[in-house]
Amino acid sequence: CQNCQNLASLTHRVVNTLSIEAKVEKVTDYAEIKKYNLLATPGLVINEKVVSAGRVPTEAEITTFLTNALMAE
Repeated sequence: CQNCQNLASLTHRVVNTLSIEAKVEKVTDYAEIKKYNLLATPGLVINEKVVSAGRVPTEAEITTFLTNALMAE
């Protein structure tokens, strides 16, 4: 869907801006999506944790999600 594509694009942009190493993967397989109990797409999963679902977060929100995940490591 368009929102899924937008989320993938924004996430790539944030990863590049932060100059971090990350694997950004757009998952379209329903069985894989179901593993995360997502009730609505798009969904953003970082380190196996759903951080956003059912909407496209802003670049600032994605930056916060990624920064928090890095600090938790």
